[in-house]
Formats: sequence, C-alpha cells, structure tokens
Amino acid sequence: MLFMTFSTGETVISVLLAIIIGFAIGYFIRVWHREKSIRATRELAEKIVEDGKKEAEKSKRESVLEAKQEIFVLRKDFDNDMRERRQVVLNLENKVTQREDTLNRRAVHLDKREETLALREDKLDEKKEQLEQLNSKAEEVLKQQETKLIEISSLSVDQAREIIMARVKESMSDEIAVYIRDEEERAKTEVQTRSKQLLSLAIQKYASETTTERTVSVVDLPNDEMKGRIIGREGRNIRTIEALTGVDLIIDDTPEAVVLSGFDPIRREIAKRALSTLVSDGRIHPGRIEEVVEKARVEVDMFVREAGEDAVFKTGIGRIHPDLVKLLGRLSFRTSYGQNVLKHSIETAFLAGKLAVEIGEDEFLARRAGLLHDIGKAVDHEVEGGHVEIGVNIVNRYKEPKEVADAIASHHGDKEAESIIAVLVAAADALSAARPGARSESMENYIKRLEQLEAISNEIPGVEKSYAIQAGREIRVIVKADQIDDLSTFKVAREIKEQIEQKMTYPGTIKVTVIRETRATDIAK
Repeated sequence: MLFMTFSTGETVISVLLAIIIGFAIGYFIRVWHREKSIRATRELAEKIVEDGKKEAEKSKRESVLEAKQEIFVLRKDFDNDMRERRQVVLNLENKVTQREDTLNRRAVHLDKREETLALREDKLDEKKEQLEQLNSKAEEVLKQQETKLIEISSLSVDQAREIIMARVKESMSDEIAVYIRDEEERAKTEVQTRSKQLLSLAIQKYASETTTERTVSVVDLPNDEMKGRIIGREGRNIRTIEALTGVDLIIDDTPEAVVLSGFDPIRREIAKRALSTLVSDGRIHPGRIEEVVEKARVEVDMFVREAGEDAVFKTGIGRIHPDLVKLLGRLSFRTSYGQNVLKHSIETAFLAGKLAVEIGEDEFLARRAGLLHDIGKAVDHEVEGGHVEIGVNIVNRYKEPKEVADAIASHHGDKEAESIIAVLVAAADALSAARPGARSESMENYIKRLEQLEAISNEIPGVEKSYAIQAGREIRVIVKADQIDDLSTFKVAREIKEQIEQKMTYPGTIKVTVIRETRATDIAK
C-alpha cells in the first residue's frame, strides 16, 4: 500500500518535471526563433538601406549628368544669342555710319544751295531797285499826262470819271441784264437738277405719315346726363377740374361731347385723360378728381419721356441729356400749321442725314441738329422769346455741338449759317414743311397771306396787276409793257422775291412769275 502510494507520488513529480522542462524547452525555442527573426529583419533592413544608397548614388550621377547637359545646351544657346546680338549691333553701327555720311553730303548740298539763294536774293534786290525807279518814272509821266488832259478838257478827274462811268453804265446796262438773265437761268438749271437729285434720294430713303391735329380736344360722353355730373353741385366739379388742369371746359349744346380748350397742349392732354377716366368710372367728386388728375399727370409724364426716348432711338443720334429727351417728348403735343412738331423734327433729322450722306458730311451730326432744331417750341409758351432764341439757349446749356446751335439759330434765316450742317437742316426743315399734306392753316391766315402777297407785288413800280395762285405758292405779276422791257422783267422778279422774303412768313416756297405782253391792234375799213 505504501509502495503504491510512493509510486503514484513519483509519477506526479515526474509529470510536473516533464511539464516544466517542456515549458522551458518551448520558451528557449521561442526565444531562439525570435532572435533569428530579428537578425533576419536586421539583415533585410541593412540590405534595403544599402540598395537605397546605391540607387541614390545612381540617381545623383544621372542628375549631375543631365544638369551638365542642360548647362551645355544653355551655354550654346547663350553663345548663339550673343553672336546674333553682336551681328545686329554691327549692322546698326553700319547703318548709323551710312546715315552720317548721307547727312554730311546733304549738309554740303544745303550749304551750296544757301550760297546760290544768297546770290539770287542779291540779284532780286537789284531788280527791285530798278523796278522802283521805273515805277517812279512812270508815275511822273502819268501825272504829266493827267495834267495836260485836264488843261485840254477843262474837266477835273472826278468829273471825267463820272462822265465815263455814266456812258459805260448806259452802254452796258443791256449787256449786264442779259448776263444776269443768262447766269440766273444757268444757275437755276444746275441748282434744280442737283437739288432734285438730292431731294429725290432723301425722300426715297425716308417717308413718314402725316397727321392733322387741332388745338382743342373733345371728350365723348355716353349721354347728356353726364354733363350735369361733370358740372356738379353749384359747379364745384367743373371748377375743380379747371383749377387742377388749367384747361377750360366748354359744355354747350353739342350732344354727348365736352370740349377742352387750353393753350398748353400737355395740360389739355392731362385734362382729356382725367375726364375720360372720370366718365368711364362714373364717380365724379372733388376728391376723386384730384386723384385721377394726378394719375393722368404721371401717365402723361411717362408718355413724354417714352416719346422722347423713341425719337432718339429712331434717329440713332447717340446719348443725349435726359432733360433734352423730355423736351423732345413734349413736342409730340405741339403742332405747327397742323403738323406734329415731334414727327416733323424726326422727319427733318432723317432728311438732313440723307442729304449729309450725299455730299459727304457727318450724317449723325446732321440728324442730331435736325432732331433738335425746333426744341425751343417745347417751352416757348412758358419762356419769353422766340423758339429759335430759346432753342439756342437750351442746347448751349447742355453742351451740344456748335453745329447744332448754329442750325437752330439759322434754320429760319434769322442769321447767316456758319456750317454746312446748318444749311442742310434748313433745307430739310423746308422740305418737311412744304411737302403736300404736311401743313394746314386757317382760312383767315390763308386769306391774309394771299392779300399781303399781292400787295407786295403791286408796290413795285411798273406793275399793273398781280394774282396769287396755287394756294399762295405762286404769284403771277403783269407789268406795263411801255414801262418795263423784257430784260427789266428779271429785275422786277428779283425785287419782288426779296420783298417777300423780308416781309412775309410762310411755309415752303413761293414762285414769282413776271409777265410782259405787247399787243398791236388796228382796224381795217
């Protein structure tokens, strides 16, 4: 029993020793493997480092080689560039040397020429002295001859001159008249031919519709009962409208209509729009009237600005001051002889531009001057003075070109034109105003113009009777055959033309025709 117990204890100890020895052997084996792995890793690292050093040395050698090659190439390019520059400098030095030689030769030539000119001046001075001596001798001879002639004729110099001039004038009067007639006919033919060409081209390239406007506005009413609502209780509504708009309302027996009368066309337009709105709305009382009138004023201001901008855009004259744009827009409510002034200005601008192109002048400057030539009419009812003077002041205030101011100042002949642009604008203005259908005038003004035209013609000595025909576009004058000869008819026509231009204001042109008739009668018995 004890033996078995002892054997079992040894066995356990043996197992424990075996386990301990196994662990020890495993540990040493593990340590050995770890040391071996570390040595292998260290050897690999050293190999990698060695390879890196070799690769770095190789890359260094290659980089140094490439750098040397690049330095060689750059040095070669530098040498070539320096060689070329040196050649350019040599060429420039050669050119400078040649130019110096040329200048030296020219200097020698100029010195010789100066010597020649000095000799010529000396000779000219000598000839001048000789001519002065001859002139003095000739004057002495002429004085002696004049003295002898005075002694022989017993007449002074002034008396002799008057006699000679009278005889020359008498003998040359017919020739002068013939010359004037021929020259006038030739000039008229050339001017008419050239002007027809220019005007036909200008008219062909631009055409515009015509309008007829009146100085009063009419507002249609749905019924006559609306007149009472417009008048209001004790007339307060109509008084409010007239006070706010500055326009007179004429409510008479005209059925279903109210007439607006006012000198200012813009105020009349505001009143027309406001009254139309009130009539369509039906609410008419002082408070509503003030609101509608203010709204209509804003609408008209906007329309004025848009009309001015549209005119500037159509004519293509470029940038223009905003105040001038508003003034141009105001012209859309202004008429002259029934012709809308803004449309007339646009038409004048286009015609002036086309005429400028035909004769080689500045087209855009001509258009600008044509568009602004009547700008003074926008405020001539508010500012003292004529529209020409007002227009010149306006364009000068806004720094417009001097040709524009000259065109405004001279387009009615108040002053002489100083530029071609001004002449073209005057021609375009006359063309736009005189074309058929452009303008109209009242019967009273029409009759007065015809009477004045005939009266001016009848005042000329030798005129027997005159007749205004072609709606005042032509005056036919019959002269007395025993007082006016054929050549003098041209003088009469010119005198009548000058009197008409000085004393009358008229649209377009007036043709003067002088007629001389001789009749011989006898009775056979």
